[in-house]
Amino acid sequence: MDRDNASDLLAFLAVARERSFTRAAAKLRMSQPSLSQLILGLEERIGMRLLNRTTRSVTPTQVGERLLLKIGPKFDEIEQELVALTDLRDNPAGSIRISATDYSARMILMPALAKILFKYPDIKVEVVIDYGLTDIVASQLDAGIRVGELLAKDMIAVRVGPDIRIAVVAAPAYLAGRKKPRQPQDLTEHNCINFRFMQEGGLFVWRFEKGGRKLNVRVEGQLVFNDANALLYAALEGFGIAYLPEPYALPHLSSGELVRVLTDWCPSLPGYHLYYPSRRQPSSAFSVLVDAIRYRPGASG
Repeated sequence: MDRDNASDLLAFLAVARERSFTRAAAKLRMSQPSLSQLILGLEERIGMRLLNRTTRSVTPTQVGERLLLKIGPKFDEIEQELVALTDLRDNPAGSIRISATDYSARMILMPALAKILFKYPDIKVEVVIDYGLTDIVASQLDAGIRVGELLAKDMIAVRVGPDIRIAVVAAPAYLAGRKKPRQPQDLTEHNCINFRFMQEGGLFVWRFEKGGRKLNVRVEGQLVFNDANALLYAALEGFGIAYLPEPYALPHLSSGELVRVLTDWCPSLPGYHLYYPSRRQPSSAFSVLVDAIRYRPGASG
């Protein structure tokens, strides 16, 4: 296989996986016209169309899908071998892409990165802030950070934080003149601020537990967000009752800007975990990150 064929196949793989000439061109660091020429040249040489192109989407043809399945893993093996060679260097090196929520990025990931990035200047990390249940394989990410109960079963999970208690909160202005909820079912009489997972489309179900009894409540209200910070701000503004991880609410509970309700019904959720595919062969850079971010109860610093 000559150099041109290899370039054309890499170009095809990028477009077929990204389903976009724009994103593929950015990934390959080349112009869209140049990328289009490479794909057209490949199609002309083999005499078959590999991609269906419309103004809105790019998808592999049946022939293109077959080629993607056949050559994709082989190029991935080559890339893994190059990573393995890099790992033979004295210092860990490489790029890591991680999906995280705003809170887990600030409170868990950043302290871990502070331990390693200054020590290992050849490690590069890209953090993608996302509140959905991200498919890290499809998104070409190396790992994600999510609450333990939300992880896919086929992932390796490393605990990176303690369990998180829930706080159901509202501003005093909202509760003024209203009857406070005494049990979860009372929330149906209140304006509740909802959270939606964008990829899955469904609203988050509020979960409660008391004395071994578990309840799930589907609440309603005028506002829906896909960002926990927005939930907090809406509660502070008096728009309704919010269901939040306790660390978000604590500063505002201490100041009196928010008050708790249903305290005895609020459960604890499994803490944050770093997750990544079980078939992934960790690079030395990734192994260093895992060691730095791993939760160690009682450890300091």
